[in-house]
Amino acid sequence: MVKTDDKLNELKTRMQEVGDLNSAGAVLSWDQSTYMPAGGAPARGRQMAILGRIAQEKFIDPAVGKLLDDLQPYADSLPYDDDNAALIRATRRSYDKATKVPPAFLAEYYEHAAHAYQVWTEARPANDFKKVQPLLEKTLDMSRQLANFFPGYEHIADPLIDFADYGMKAASVRKVFSELREQLVPLVQTITAQAAADDSCLKQHFPEDKQLEFGRMVIQKFGYDFNRGRQDKTHHPFETKFSIGDVRITTRVKENDLGEALFSTTHESGHAMYEQGVDPSYEASPLDGGTSAGVHESQSRTWENIVSRSRPFWEHFYPELQKTFPKQLDKVSLDTFYRAINKVQRSLIRTDADEVTYNLHVMIRFELELQMLEGTLAIKDLPKAWHAAYKSDIGITAPSDVDGCLQDVHWFGGQIGGMFQGYTLGNILSAQFYAEALKAHPEIKKEIGQGKFETLHTWLKDNIYRYGSKYTAPELIERVTGRGLDIAPYIQYLRAKYGELYKL
Repeated sequence: MVKTDDKLNELKTRMQEVGDLNSAGAVLSWDQSTYMPAGGAPARGRQMAILGRIAQEKFIDPAVGKLLDDLQPYADSLPYDDDNAALIRATRRSYDKATKVPPAFLAEYYEHAAHAYQVWTEARPANDFKKVQPLLEKTLDMSRQLANFFPGYEHIADPLIDFADYGMKAASVRKVFSELREQLVPLVQTITAQAAADDSCLKQHFPEDKQLEFGRMVIQKFGYDFNRGRQDKTHHPFETKFSIGDVRITTRVKENDLGEALFSTTHESGHAMYEQGVDPSYEASPLDGGTSAGVHESQSRTWENIVSRSRPFWEHFYPELQKTFPKQLDKVSLDTFYRAINKVQRSLIRTDADEVTYNLHVMIRFELELQMLEGTLAIKDLPKAWHAAYKSDIGITAPSDVDGCLQDVHWFGGQIGGMFQGYTLGNILSAQFYAEALKAHPEIKKEIGQGKFETLHTWLKDNIYRYGSKYTAPELIERVTGRGLDIAPYIQYLRAKYGELYKL
């Protein structure tokens, strides 16, 4: 037993080193997205590449594989729910993947991604796709190389999807999307056939400092711990984690659009509360962090949409918002404001899209990713294909690439493939998990109307957050809901909310 304890402690020490190196890389990435001057980009790419390579080399050290082999009988002797068994299981799963990716490739990938991101921040506002096109072509080539380190796939996107949403493949995602699309399209058509809600009340001048102050007040009430986090501005909002004691969020502010910063703030706080809620004993281990992109997104969408776009939420907070912006909102009724923040319309920007049309944006990106990886869509033709897809699926066309294929950072700061399906899986899971929370605590809706969130936050911590990556996403979903991924609660949620709003 002493020998086993020694090996287990060595594994934990080694994984902590890898976790800390990855966190150091995350600090550099966060700085690049917030405060770093543009001139720092070339050096930043090298720095991130070095850290990424060292972390990869330490993780795939044959000594780690030997420790895992030696500890496997011990893990097999433990109950499946035991933390040590879960640590060995999760480390083995990650190790087997990591050993297939050469450290030199990973270093090149990190350096390229940092450079491509910086060029994107310049190319997007200039509407200059050609400036970033060669970099995106290299990203596609490297994404294919990454997938091909995992031969035996049915579709080249499968390994990339599996990185983010374990257990999912292109075929299974397409099946879920097809079922969801069948339900959503008629709902979109019925609602958009009506006169659009008036959202002009959101398009006035709202000073940045007051927007940020109001958003901070809201998420602090949710349970986001500013003693273990902070908020800054960036080009594309995100959450990042350096440790359980340091989980940061970013937002993007438009002084002529009240919803931009507010809902990106509540969205990112959902991601952050998930990470702040992980069991502290998992710190810097393979169990430290959300279990999948879809489950992670379910938490951001719960707080952004189910909570902070709900009627009870604004029955409590709207008077406070009116006090914050009396000139702009004093004569705007709650009904008008509530309809404005839930306006359903055919729109161009994914992050600004309403709950009913949002998933159509995701489906377009997912299919374009598959086509690029398959080789049926060349990067040079991406802008044209993007505009055609929006015309076909949503019924509108962007006037430029700024609101077209340049709008999302994902392909320009990461890989092509596996980057978008998690958003829709998260929407589905947000309603599925929330339905279970209401079963356990029917008073949650009433409490939201009183500005109280402790019951909901505690239920999420107890059932989802604290487990980190102890369970895979399919295991966690089954554990929390008693069944697999199910679109029914999400469709019921949308029909109930928007049926009432639009008198369907």
